[in-house]
Amino acid sequence: MKTLFIIAFSALMLSASAQQQFVTKGRIEYERKMNQHKPMEDQADNVWYQQMLKVYPKFVNDNYELRFDTRRSVYKLVKENTENKYLQGIKPSIEEGVVQDLDAKTTSTKREVFENTYLIQDSLRNLEWRITDETREIAGFECRKAVTKICDSVYVVAFYTDQIPVSSGPETFGGLPGMILGLAVPRLYTTWFATKVELTEPTTAQLSPVQKGKKVTWSQLQAELQKGFKDWGKEAEKRIWVSSL
Repeated sequence: MKTLFIIAFSALMLSASAQQQFVTKGRIEYERKMNQHKPMEDQADNVWYQQMLKVYPKFVNDNYELRFDTRRSVYKLVKENTENKYLQGIKPSIEEGVVQDLDAKTTSTKREVFENTYLIQDSLRNLEWRITDETREIAGFECRKAVTKICDSVYVVAFYTDQIPVSSGPETFGGLPGMILGLAVPRLYTTWFATKVELTEPTTAQLSPVQKGKKVTWSQLQAELQKGFKDWGKEAEKRIWVSSL
């Protein structure tokens, strides 16, 4: 009986020790889910919009991956979902991607906007996060809620875990005391949630993808988009928000 007690106690201690370990390198898979009907719900009198809602699915889902270590992270689409039908042409591309250099505090983001391919090279985003006491479990990790804004008025909700002490996350987000495993942008009706965390060490090549495009900073891109979308009305705001993620 004493031997069984010692074995059980040892197993319990090993389990607790494993839960306290920090993950500093690996691969995270995210599901991005977008409600593309929601922005059109106030267009009940628009026959064309109502016909579109019958043809296009309410939700579109895409899988992304983030490979990371303590120095760099690379975020990109796993593969294009050929079965998805996207409204208004906002379709993710396998050619896009985000590289965050956590040591140099820089980011390199490849974005495709219509016929243009931009390579946005700038400093890591300096977001003012407000950390709350709310928590939830995502992909087996306890996460804490934080809130910020982009484009002056667009709220972003994130859930990060300090069990992965790497300040990164999906898209260009980061700047928190741990990895972002959950993200929501209510005004874009879009969420990103981690579905899998793998302890797979990324290769040098995976953390150093080749990126090509028209080199701009974030402010230069915003200026170009505002000029190009000046006659788009409310749709212009949405396009700029999406490009600013």
